[in-house]
Amino acid sequence: MSGRILIGTSSWADPGFVKEWYPPKLAARERLPWYAERFQTVELNSSFYAVPDRGIVHKWVDDTPDDFIFDVKVHRALSRHAAPLGSLPEDLRDGVETTERGRVRLTPELESALARRLVEETAPLAEAGKLGAYLVQLTPAFAPRRHELEELDALVETLSPRRVAVELRHRGWVRDKRRERTLGWFSERGVAFVCVDAPPGDDVPIMPPLDAVTNDDLAYLRAHGRNRDGYLKGRSVAERFAWRYSDEELEEIGGRVTSLAEQAGEVHVAFNNNRGDDAPTAAQRFRALLGQAPAGDEQLRLG
Repeated sequence: MSGRILIGTSSWADPGFVKEWYPPKLAARERLPWYAERFQTVELNSSFYAVPDRGIVHKWVDDTPDDFIFDVKVHRALSRHAAPLGSLPEDLRDGVETTERGRVRLTPELESALARRLVEETAPLAEAGKLGAYLVQLTPAFAPRRHELEELDALVETLSPRRVAVELRHRGWVRDKRRERTLGWFSERGVAFVCVDAPPGDDVPIMPPLDAVTNDDLAYLRAHGRNRDGYLKGRSVAERFAWRYSDEELEEIGGRVTSLAEQAGEVHVAFNNNRGDDAPTAAQRFRALLGQAPAGDEQLRLG
């Protein structure tokens, strides 16, 4: 097997991109088409903060090539992050319980309604063949001693039969004997295990470079950069994920991705080292490394 490798970034509208990567004075409405001329895929980041409107999703479909792919981050409440009541669709807010700090208490009923709404509003992507997977980016607080992966079963079922990818952010899930059990859960449900390139260290929120294919159709790797202090202590996205990959580091990731492509029909690679133009520049260099440099980017070579 030699799976198709799709390379992109974790957003197309990151403030750093707008300031340092896009052409000066490029209108906001022109950014996605300009991005899609250079990459094959993108992670929809705004859906983590609010469910997108179906009309806007239709525009995204129209603004991208036929073979362009969107991976959609599920709402932060669904991925067990703190979420304010105002982040929910307005008609789903009535009767929702909140904490003393105004954060949503996720119930099975709310989880089901919110997941169904996400599927409904992003349906134009699926209908156009542009939906890659729903990405569940879990909080590090979703820890093995406090939770079980089976708690995600209802969410996975609601999002199915569309592909689902889950990123764990507590390394306890893959330590020692628990690793086999964890990967078994992914394989049994056909959920893609999200592999990561992350800072070195055995800190709890830092996942190790474990490569696993748990869905023959899809493998997934997210590159977060290797800034350990920033990853653990940074208060902003730019502080947490600031990293400019070296040639050697990209070659290392390339070996991992090539290996994943030998086991899965498709591999999605998302660069999330979001500071300035670090992510799109790394993604372009990575495409060049794999011989995928699009027209106009032939000068982007390693070395």
